[in-house]
Amino acid sequence: MKAGRLLSILLLLQTRGLMTAGQLAAELEVSVRTVYRDIEALHTAGVPLYGDAGHAGGYRLLDGYRTRLTGLTTDEAEALFLSGVPGPAADLGLGPVLAAAQLKVRAALPAELRAHADRISARFHLDAPGWYAEEEATEHLPAVASAVWERRVLRVVYRRWREPTDVERTLEPYGLVLKAGRWYVVASAGSGPPRTYRVDQILELHVTEAEFTTPAEFDLAEYWRTYQEDFHRRLHSGEAVVRLAPGAADRLTGAAARAARTTGRTESDGWLRAVLPIESIGHAHDEFLRLGASIDVLEPAELRRRLAATARALAELYQGAATEPEATATDGT
Repeated sequence: MKAGRLLSILLLLQTRGLMTAGQLAAELEVSVRTVYRDIEALHTAGVPLYGDAGHAGGYRLLDGYRTRLTGLTTDEAEALFLSGVPGPAADLGLGPVLAAAQLKVRAALPAELRAHADRISARFHLDAPGWYAEEEATEHLPAVASAVWERRVLRVVYRRWREPTDVERTLEPYGLVLKAGRWYVVASAGSGPPRTYRVDQILELHVTEAEFTTPAEFDLAEYWRTYQEDFHRRLHSGEAVVRLAPGAADRLTGAAARAARTTGRTESDGWLRAVLPIESIGHAHDEFLRLGASIDVLEPAELRRRLAATARALAELYQGAATEPEATATDGT
């Protein structure tokens, strides 16, 4: 969060004196370009800091300037308390540390801002995982987090989807990402670009004494954004031409719902003809089956044949249901 990062820059310069953009970027785990933007934002806000050019240069605050937490705005104080997610902090072994830090920040706030922060804590609770997602066991998470922080090389036994499923890897862990209640470590396996590994799929882990250096150009947030874009491109690699009964499009979700809105056109009988992205024939079969007779798949032919075969099997399974006598309830008398 930018407000918290700007405050961190002020406190770092206040406590350490002269720091280069590279040192600030390494401390905050952001890109140097982000630091330049933050420094410019602080200048615009009237903070008296200046930069020294040259080999021994860097940024420093004007002598005698001290920042105080009482300088936080109401929105910034609320955001700081909203950003402290207790679940992930506990996963990383930082639950007590987070609680202590929030207590210190709260004690330093003036009464008005303290009341706003307390209101945030009382009225908002963040719970990232979905309703139907089982909690994943992440017993190696604290060790992975420690290796990320200390830049230690990991040797792991990792379980993947394709054969061979259990593989040994030597990883340089660049950073951790929490997505929808699941932890991922972004790491390099020694050659090629970094890749994404699920922490709960690490079966065995050994933290070595070997250290590594994260490439200066690596930006964790930028990597994750690009990774997600590529994931979604690969996820929906095919298309299906369908007709949807009136109201059926409202039951679609995600990319399919967006495609129905953008590509759909209503035909004379009121049905909507649209081109929907699909992940695979099997996945589309299961998803479209939920719509029953409200969807007519025109293409691809293989998907249409598979849905027709399933419909015939269901008809055979329930063909005697219409002739079976209905069960009658008794009142016990």
